[in-house]
This record gives sequence, C-alpha cells and structure tokens, in this order.
Amino acid sequence: MKRIGITTTIPVEIVYAAECTPVDLNNVFITSPDPASLVARAELDGYPRTACGWIKGIYATVIQGGYDAIVAVVEGDCSQTQAMVETLASAGVEIIPFAYPYSRDADLLRAQMEKLIDRLGTTWEAALEWKEKLDRVRREVWLLDELTWTRGTVTSYENHYYQVCCSDFNGNPEAFLEEVRAVNQRAMEAEPISHSGRQPLRLGYIGVPPIFTDFYEWTESLGVRIVFNEVQRQFSMPFETDDLVEQYLKYTYPYDIFGRIEDINREVRRRGIVGLIHYTQSFCFRQIQDLIIRRHVDVPILTIEGDAPCPLDARTKVRIESFVEMLSSAHYPTGLGTA
Repeated sequence: MKRIGITTTIPVEIVYAAECTPVDLNNVFITSPDPASLVARAELDGYPRTACGWIKGIYATVIQGGYDAIVAVVEGDCSQTQAMVETLASAGVEIIPFAYPYSRDADLLRAQMEKLIDRLGTTWEAALEWKEKLDRVRREVWLLDELTWTRGTVTSYENHYYQVCCSDFNGNPEAFLEEVRAVNQRAMEAEPISHSGRQPLRLGYIGVPPIFTDFYEWTESLGVRIVFNEVQRQFSMPFETDDLVEQYLKYTYPYDIFGRIEDINREVRRRGIVGLIHYTQSFCFRQIQDLIIRRHVDVPILTIEGDAPCPLDARTKVRIESFVEMLSSAHYPTGLGTA
C-alpha cells in the first residue's frame, strides 16, 4: 500500500478508500528517537531559526524518505506550510494540496474533497464506507474522553495520545480500535484517582498539541488532571453525522477562532474545568488569537510557549506550578498538597 504523509488532519476516509496508508507526519516527528535532530536537519538545509519547529520537523521527516506523496493542508492550518511544501517539491516530493475554506463553505469543501478523491483514484461511495468504519473507532475514543472527566481513570497523556492519533489511526484502524478498547476496559474497572485524598484539580488544555516531550506527565505530578484537550479532541470528530462534508465543517480547528471558543466554553462548563493552559507555538500566527480567547473565555488562562522538542524548561515549570497553586488556593483553601 502507498504511504501518504499528511501535514495535519484531513478527510482521512479518502486516503483509506484509495487503499493507501495515511501517516500523520507530526506524530512521526515528535515520537522519533531524536526529534531535535530533525529540527537541526531542517536548519542545516537552510530553514531559518524563526520558522515553526513543527514545520521544520515535518520537512526533515519527509526528506528522510518512505512516503509516496504528501497531502499538505495549505489553507486552514499553518501559514508556513505552503513554503515548506515548495521546498519539498523542489526536492522531488509529490505534493497533493488540500484546503479548508476559511468561509466554511460546504460547496468549496466538497470540491476540495472531490479533487482529493480524483487525485488518489477512489470514489465518494468508497470514502463514505470508510467513514462508517472509522466512526466505530471514533466512538470508542469518545468513550475514552468521557471516562477522563467523568471517572478520572484515564490519564492526561492517554487522553491526549488516543485523540491525537485519530488523525491517521496509526495507519491501522482495527488494531487501534482494539488498543483503545483495552484502555477503556481498564478505565471502567479502575477506582477513580485522587491526589492527597482529594480529587485532582480539573484543568483544560487548548491550542495545538505541545512540542514539549514531558508536558502531561510533569503537569499531572502537581496533583491536577487535564480533562479536556481541545484540538486533539477535534481530531476524533466528536459529533455524530452521516455526511462527510458536514463532519469536516463541524471540525473546528481549520476555521475561525470563534467556533473554537464556542467549543471551549461549552466543554469548560460541562467538565467543571477551573482553568486552562493555552499552548502557543513560537513564531505561529495562532499566538495572536490568544488575546481573543482571553476576551471570550471566563476561566483563568495560563499561556505557555514552546519552540523546539524538549522537556519543559525551568521557567515554564515555575509558571505552571504557580498557576496550579493559585487555582488550588481558590478551590482548596487548605492547600492542594502538590508534589
């Protein structure tokens, strides 16, 4: 089967319908044995220091080889993607562009899907059949997400990992389904987790997935539980729909910030979240959206910034710890008893 790299979540049903294996390049980059070396490779090839770390990592991942073509989202994701795929095209990589229309226009989105169907040599009917198959997997991931905030028996990292993997289902939807089912079974049988005799403080995470390699484990060691991962949850398409176009119109990430804010506020209320950590990637246009989020979301927000793949730095750790202490003082006046 052909291996098709993807730069972010796309209508992956079409790739599977074409009997190809989708590979989320972000996940390959960040889980590689030495992701920092991939960033360094891009800079050695001429990428500027101020380019996005994710973009540099994706570029070097593709240059290493192993992909028959790359589906690049040139509208609705990173503003630097176009320049990145141009450097890849100049190196002989086959690029298939895909665009989410900023206007959220259903006809324009359908046209993009039809172009992708034609380019990969499949049919709309086959893509819809794959939607039914993948929705079975997604429903199991939705259950995992629910267990995270209703029972507290799914860790912050597990919630992040299994939702972020819904971009490509690790290239094997059936095996991924069995893996998620096993986690859910364990979570349903486990006793809810407490910290120092108390339920963990409920936080939410918003923004793109973190480039920090130890963010979830370290943050959870403070006696909190991240019960909402905004963008990762969107990768699981957390809504029932029979229509492929409607599904990707409801997907909030590629469109304006206000749809994301509506989703964030709804989940904050539903999950009893007392504070949000907003991750912004260095040199990313989405950093500007932080000021809009702060105007329209009522719970306290800590904004942190990451550049290259590495553990949390000391300054960011202190800021997160201070944020947790502030929230715990308000909700647990006698102290949280953080580690």
